Amino acid sequence: MLILVLNPGSSSLKYQVRRIGASGTSPALLLDRVVDGPQEGPLGSGFLGAVFDVVDAAIDNETDGGPLEAIGHRVVHGGERFGSPVCVTRDVMGAIEELGELAPLHNAASVACMRAAADRWPDTPQVAVFDTAFHHTMPEFASRYAVPEDLYTRHGIRRYGFHGISVEMACRDTAAFLGVPVSSLNAVVAHLGNGASVTAIKNGCSADTSMGMTPLEGLVMGTRSGDLDPSVVTLLQRRGLGPDEIDELLNHRAGLLGVAGSSDMRTVQDAVRHGDPRAVLASDMAAYRLAKYIAAYNMVVGGAGALVFTGGIGEHSVQFRSRVMSLLGPLGLFIDEDRNDSGEAGVRVISTDGSRFPALVVPSDEERAIAEATAAVVLSDDPPIRSINE
Repeated sequence: MLILVLNPGSSSLKYQVRRIGASGTSPALLLDRVVDGPQEGPLGSGFLGAVFDVVDAAIDNETDGGPLEAIGHRVVHGGERFGSPVCVTRDVMGAIEELGELAPLHNAASVACMRAAADRWPDTPQVAVFDTAFHHTMPEFASRYAVPEDLYTRHGIRRYGFHGISVEMACRDTAAFLGVPVSSLNAVVAHLGNGASVTAIKNGCSADTSMGMTPLEGLVMGTRSGDLDPSVVTLLQRRGLGPDEIDELLNHRAGLLGVAGSSDMRTVQDAVRHGDPRAVLASDMAAYRLAKYIAAYNMVVGGAGALVFTGGIGEHSVQFRSRVMSLLGPLGLFIDEDRNDSGEAGVRVISTDGSRFPALVVPSDEERAIAEATAAVVLSDDPPIRSINE
């Protein structure tokens, strides 16, 4: 089965073509690209049409003209409605658009990709795979905010969590590495990239996670503030800032960028090595916040069997992993600097043999997870609708 995976960001598009065997696993990678979106606004039909021209050409070269058999989409916000991957229909697209207020840039980009793909390949089934779905197992006492009930019932104000596609894949790879069933895995998984979150995994399921109703809550991120006293928002409103200005400030001008002047962890860590005080402060803030969550989530899962670093920063920032691990001695976790700096590929241990439980680096592969989920829907006993227009 030949599958196109579309993973749109707020200003870019990552896409892959993968071939999946009859079992629905072990997808071979045929095409892997990231392109910047148009500067004038969100992903449009002209931009996506040009991308799909490249995809068509690649399919012709790799498969002697074999057909594209399914399209999988990463969708950031599925709200309470979507707890698993679903076939894309007009109704599903409408629901994703309605949830756009909670993830306006990402959900809109996903719907644009769905529409453009339907125009190009009208008879090819499309599947939506949701970042929030994995966190539907959170208990209500973890997912709810202590606000009046009608804010939840009327407006859906609760914690949803994100990065679920990456975290679920990391759990599967971690369990396989440790030789235990996923259903018995207790772990803390830190997905660290420009957006960052940490998740408590109990018996293979999400028990709590740092992101909330939107991806703003939780850790210090590239441009997001993370946890913040809500009164900061009302104070800024009283001093003349409007809702859109505050949203832009906290989502796009805060975090590492706001403190250190750069949203790129590589740049920040280079500045740390040169003694830049703002970079040192930003790095320490991010590491401290993450270490607090790791310690708390160790309690949530009843004692973790592993700490997992994944995502771009989690996989590649040797210096930041070391800084975080230096704070986790009270949990019985200690870093082995040679292992941490080994540069090995694949799942690997970076903690000492004497640590209470292992700290691992697990490469992230969201597109692989999306391809596998898409194949599972298409190959299911109840086949999907063949077109979003049906």
